[in-house]
Amino acid sequence: MPRLPFALAAVVTIAAGLGVRAFTDGPFAKYTGDALYTVLLYLLVLVVAPRTRSAVAALIALAASWVIEFAQLLNLPVFLRPILGSTFNPPDLFWYAAGALAAHLAALLVQGRGQRQVSGNRRSRSRTPPPERG
Repeated sequence: MPRLPFALAAVVTIAAGLGVRAFTDGPFAKYTGDALYTVLLYLLVLVVAPRTRSAVAALIALAASWVIEFAQLLNLPVFLRPILGSTFNPPDLFWYAAGALAAHLAALLVQGRGQRQVSGNRRSRSRTPPPERG
């Protein structure tokens, strides 16, 4: 699959994350942001390696999110804290998993639609009219 759809989806995901932060607050904004963060990582995996299977991309994104979250238990350099965060929060691990699952399920839904369209086109092309009886 071409990289452009994944890159565009990544831009939309960033916009969604910024929108959630701008227009909502509290736990909804925080945990939605966590899930979208993992969705963004999922899409970036596919931008870099577009032939990666959806489940693999989801697991890579989830693992990266968890590594970053657990890294917050370490004494991170000050310049990394705005990027990686500074406080470990166990519920974030769940929301990262929710984001990875949502990204994977969305990909399956999109792939299923594409396969139905392709198979529908194949059927219509492969059908031959019945012979006429004379």
